[in-house]
Amino acid sequence: MGVVVVGGECRTARADMSYKISEFGNHLGCGSGIEELMDDLGHALASGGPDLKMLGGGQPARIPEMNLVWRRRLEELIEETGGLDRAMTTYDPPKGNPRFMAALAKLFRETFGWDIGPENIAITPGAQTAFFFLFNLLAGRMENGSRRKILLPLVPEYIGYANQGVDGDLFRAVPPMIEKSGLHAFKYRVDFDHLEITPDIAAICASRPTNPTGNVLTDEEVARLSALAKAHNIPLILDNAYGAPFPGIIFTDAKPFWEPHVILTYSLSKIGLPGTRTGIVIGPPDIIRALGSMSAIVGLSNPSTGQQMLLPLVESGELLRLSREVVMPFYQEKCKLARQAAHEAFGDGADWFMHRSEGALFLWLWFPGLPITSKELYQRLKQRDVLVIPGEYFFFGLDDPDWPHRNECIRVSYAMDERTVRDGLRIIAEEVAKARE
Repeated sequence: MGVVVVGGECRTARADMSYKISEFGNHLGCGSGIEELMDDLGHALASGGPDLKMLGGGQPARIPEMNLVWRRRLEELIEETGGLDRAMTTYDPPKGNPRFMAALAKLFRETFGWDIGPENIAITPGAQTAFFFLFNLLAGRMENGSRRKILLPLVPEYIGYANQGVDGDLFRAVPPMIEKSGLHAFKYRVDFDHLEITPDIAAICASRPTNPTGNVLTDEEVARLSALAKAHNIPLILDNAYGAPFPGIIFTDAKPFWEPHVILTYSLSKIGLPGTRTGIVIGPPDIIRALGSMSAIVGLSNPSTGQQMLLPLVESGELLRLSREVVMPFYQEKCKLARQAAHEAFGDGADWFMHRSEGALFLWLWFPGLPITSKELYQRLKQRDVLVIPGEYFFFGLDDPDWPHRNECIRVSYAMDERTVRDGLRIIAEEVAKARE
């Protein structure tokens, strides 16, 4: 393809493109880390053999109890008068299904005391689309010719943000403080001393738990970020794709947080419905109205199936119970087994670390002094039917793109079955040892 992606930017146009394309087309059509992730995931799941160890994607596990819930809801939709029509054959308003948005507002209002209504909620075709809308709504080239950026207070951060700017790179990131705890454990902390809100910052954004590391910002860190955003009259965006209260894949104390200047995103993917492509945004009414307009222009309407599948679970509050009693314990046990397998695979040597697992679906492994890059390690593992994600993709927006740490980490999913995860970690340990020889 003649494509090189460095730091989230395309250095060369596609060599296979026979027509002239715009800057916008070149930027979005030149390849990216998220494309490589999804391409490997899709091809692997479609054609992979029995020995494939798919530890690279964000594909959620198929939880038997949740699958029973979805089958029940499909049967109910078929049996309900007009149920299938509402889910499959009608357009919703661009902002989302009114009954679904009203149910969500009521759930958050009654459970957490948030002063929100349907005017604070928009539905998008997945949370990934929500971030494309939000980032380009708030940042990029402004009418006066200036440029504004999204501040990431902690990297590594979600790979899917990196290439979303329609007018080039949108991000400025602050390197984290690395806090080691024990022989093989560490945690990234927000470096508030170096967190500067300059006039060109349009918003602060963080995922909680963080994809890729499983790091959960503490309630105190979230409150400090919120106060900074409010003081500078900009929004704080919190990505809750794995977070509280649903799907609730958090293994530490973390209270759901909202204030009038805060924008929250949720998704139905990790609760077990990735194929419905349903994202949820809670935010100020003016932002929500803009998202509705963008949805109308880009896609007319949003997918209805996920909203109809989840509607009675939201109205009854069962969604929160399922997150708390089924989804969270399922992943917490898988995390425990994966961490045990990692310690068995890598042993007692002092040349590897694992980020504290506080949520999400991943282990974040750091190999200090690794003589090859994480991308080279990724290619070696791919030859052995083990798919991971190179860590360097997650360190975007930094002033120093050559920071060695970014080339020493990989993300490993533990959503697959225990044997696959265990065998994959063993092979990773073998390849890391070979690289150090």
